Amino acid sequence: MKLIGVVLLCAGAVAQPAVIAPFETTDWGTPSGKIDELVLGKLAERGIEPARPCSDEVFVRRVYLDMLGTLPQPHEARQFIKDDSPKKRAVLIDKLFRREEFAEYWALKWCDLLRVKAEFPINLWPNAVQAYHHWIRDALRENMRYDDFARALLASSGSNFRVPPVNFYRAVQGKAPDELASAAALTFMGVRAGDWPEAERANLAAFFSKVAFKGTKEWKEEIVYLDPEAREPLDVVFPDGVEMRIAGDKDPREVFAAWLIAPGNRWFARNIVNRVWAWLMGRGIIHEPDDIRPDNPASNPELLAYLERELVGSGYDLRHLYRLVLNSRTYQQSCVPRTESAEAEALFACYPVRRLDAEVLIDALCWITGTRERYQSPIPEPFTFVPEYERSIALADGSITSPFLEMFGRPSRDTGLESERLGQPTDAQRLHLLNSSNVQRRIRNGWRIAGLLKRGRGRPEAAVRAVYEVVLTRQPTAAELQAVMEYSEASGLKPKEVAEDLVWALINTKEFLYRH
Repeated sequence: MKLIGVVLLCAGAVAQPAVIAPFETTDWGTPSGKIDELVLGKLAERGIEPARPCSDEVFVRRVYLDMLGTLPQPHEARQFIKDDSPKKRAVLIDKLFRREEFAEYWALKWCDLLRVKAEFPINLWPNAVQAYHHWIRDALRENMRYDDFARALLASSGSNFRVPPVNFYRAVQGKAPDELASAAALTFMGVRAGDWPEAERANLAAFFSKVAFKGTKEWKEEIVYLDPEAREPLDVVFPDGVEMRIAGDKDPREVFAAWLIAPGNRWFARNIVNRVWAWLMGRGIIHEPDDIRPDNPASNPELLAYLERELVGSGYDLRHLYRLVLNSRTYQQSCVPRTESAEAEALFACYPVRRLDAEVLIDALCWITGTRERYQSPIPEPFTFVPEYERSIALADGSITSPFLEMFGRPSRDTGLESERLGQPTDAQRLHLLNSSNVQRRIRNGWRIAGLLKRGRGRPEAAVRAVYEVVLTRQPTAAELQAVMEYSEASGLKPKEVAEDLVWALINTKEFLYRH
């Protein structure tokens, strides 16, 4: 554990040069685009200098974590870094879309938003959770149009076991029309309808006034349907103030969905482009991403409007949106700010440093050490089984958890709010990573570290380089390598013990714990 202090002191003792290696580079390999024009224009207005380009070592780690929730393997990182093609970053982005982890990781984000949870207080129950999760994951894998995705969730009827999208309504804690309406507004408009005036809330609730629920003889199954006795015409007022009479035989939800996903409806496109930007950039153009209201303006309205137009023009292709952001220089900036302006973060003058999600962090620790995580449900139901080799990003059920996930801020999935995920570090987290016997056992008994030592036997510098590649996705600097070798000689420890100390030191650095 003394090595933690050595590594941190070494990092802090070096004066910052013009370009901080290995985190930054001097030249852009990525062409500038419309996003960059709009961001730089806003920065120039405020006299804020943008960050430099990030290095290839930083980019490959960043894009794997942001797209897959997964660390790149050393051979993948080496292959990318050695590639001298000017288009290699764009090629890698397109390649990662085809990885299974892409659908799994983004399904995790949507399951948080859609409250996919078997137990109290959501009570979807395991069969529905599995069906719902599979549908969400498949929609992302197949790149379903976002308007079709939203329409399916808003307008489906049937068994929650056999028609997975109806679980959108089942996952709302209450079944009253205003509660269903609030969930729809939060998810697809990014607004908190509970804060609206009473008359506006009632207008929105009218679209969900005919939704009914009934059980079946199958365990925990429930049918979502339209009340057959509610056949009177329905007078409604849309959130934009337009009035309409809906015929008695028409599903009001379908009318609302058609209004919502119409190309001219800014609520719909604005919400999802702002969410995607926040997921990739750590902060929404409107902040918070699920608190859109007139007195919470966008930090860059032109940027938001541009992304809205691009999404609609692409036929609601979310991957087109991802590509625009990921291939921008704005996304590929260094995390090292070049200004002390309080507005720099909100105007995206650098890539925002933020801690890894709980699921991503435990998966990374398991991969680095070659160990597994055990999951549990506090209120277990039949047919709930999660093998130990399952990664946390692939867990379907918000009720299935572990002490580590709970400690590191995994959301409870009770409200659908982004703020349920807690990303701020705590004392308990720090103590766990520094002193936990669980972490110690992982490092000491895991097969991956032992394998690195075996391959580097008789070549201590090679073993150190291999550890850095596995944990930080880069080679150690000359100063870091020297610090480790001096520690090895001065401590008198065996090579295995030095390697264990090094791994423990590196997983406690901000460079490992944070997206950067």
